[in-house]
Amino acid sequence: MADSSNTSTSAFNTLGFRKSVDDLLAEITNIYLADEIPWVVGYSGGKDSTAVLQLIWSALSKLTKAELHKPVHVISTDTLVENPIVASWVGKSLQHIQAKATEDDLPIYPHRLTPKTSDTFWVNLIGKGYPAPKTKFRWCTERLKIKPSNEFIKRVVKENGEAIVVLGTRRAESATRAQSMDKMAKRQSRDKLSIRPNLINSLVYAPIENWSNDDVWLFLMQVQNPWGFTNKDLLTMYKGASSDGECPLVVDTTTPSCGDSRFGCWVCTVVDKDKSMGAMVQNDDEKHWMRPLLDLRNELDPRDENGNRNDRHLRDFRRTNGSVTLHNDTNVPGPYTQEARETWLRKILSVQKWIRENGPDSVSDIELITMPELREIRRIWVIDKHEIEDLLPTIYLEIIGMEFPDSNIDDNLPFAAAEMELLKESCGGDRILYELTRELIDVERRFKSATKRSGLYEAIDKAFKRSFYENADDALDRAIKRRDIKEEQAEEIFSSIHDVREIRPIAE
Repeated sequence: MADSSNTSTSAFNTLGFRKSVDDLLAEITNIYLADEIPWVVGYSGGKDSTAVLQLIWSALSKLTKAELHKPVHVISTDTLVENPIVASWVGKSLQHIQAKATEDDLPIYPHRLTPKTSDTFWVNLIGKGYPAPKTKFRWCTERLKIKPSNEFIKRVVKENGEAIVVLGTRRAESATRAQSMDKMAKRQSRDKLSIRPNLINSLVYAPIENWSNDDVWLFLMQVQNPWGFTNKDLLTMYKGASSDGECPLVVDTTTPSCGDSRFGCWVCTVVDKDKSMGAMVQNDDEKHWMRPLLDLRNELDPRDENGNRNDRHLRDFRRTNGSVTLHNDTNVPGPYTQEARETWLRKILSVQKWIRENGPDSVSDIELITMPELREIRRIWVIDKHEIEDLLPTIYLEIIGMEFPDSNIDDNLPFAAAEMELLKESCGGDRILYELTRELIDVERRFKSATKRSGLYEAIDKAFKRSFYENADDALDRAIKRRDIKEEQAEEIFSSIHDVREIRPIAE
């Protein structure tokens, strides 16, 4: 998100820098002491959240042991696809926060949150076949950022009855952000604390809501970081890219996601280009190892000459259940095909291997895709999608050069990859026929040893519904015919109702 605050009025103009900060510290102290409600501070490692945490730290440092009566949880959401430079920075800062808070005997507790394995980016894209996110299908924000943070907050609420969520959001970030914060201000239950409808029994506090961008940097440059990180290094990291902003704690869909911000997910395809990572690669020779990440990100978002996404060749013409969705008499493509998903797996493993071998020592063990993710992807392919070739271990060995650490996912699989390749050849290159045959074989295998075979006919019916088309054109023709029939039926029903209304007065 572009930061318009460079031209905004400073929050320090009236009282001056020191008096303004002292008044804010007094406000933070009063709110902290006012009740027993624990705090949850959103921390991204960027400038705004760093400033907020420094203010809280400074306020708590002045309290007595007896006054430090409730915890301050510092949560940082790692999507597992964060910009590696920023992810490393945040990880190290959380370690310093933990060590220094313990040393200073402050009730500040950092937490690194991650999405559930079933919700991660690669499990959804490579495993389930979700197409790379875009503005109208931004499936990532909810799974990767909102759910982990909200689930943590809900746990705090469950244990304590309430929670106060402290955010580094500022009105000067954008007009949209200002409008959103104004709406929240109207829902204040106490001075400076607002109610957020999506977070039950949670209040939101934004200490620097009226600060400008320059105010934040002035504070960070004038006030020493209390947990041992130098803010000058943070400024240097910001200068490594061309745009401003940071990836905030995202607790609902109104909070700006990382797609328009400076520090976000390196795989983000919601925007046309990743300007921040591009600038890092271009401006710093020591970050050239990130070039393969940028290249893969661009491959996830192929564009035509008009700048529109053009990934139809990578996606199935059907939805997962076999249905066909129409838009202007053309089908809306569904998930990535099996071939495309296998290609994405090869690419991410290849990039991971290359960075480990050619990058600096700091990334020699980088995990772009984790082993739990690989296991879940394998399960989805074999169990959910009936891809009983079980090709993930083969791809892993091919790219990494090592055996996949797990044994067979199912010792009862009827055929190995070689036999399945023969089956594919016997289908004469007809992908739909092969998928149908393969799924029927798998259905028969699963129900053969079952004591009860309830659900067998439903499973067979689903298989045929997914794969009874001759090809994509046949599927499109059938979808158009079904739509036309439904429209004709609806028109007939409407006409009948109209006729009844015309006849009724005569009958009366």
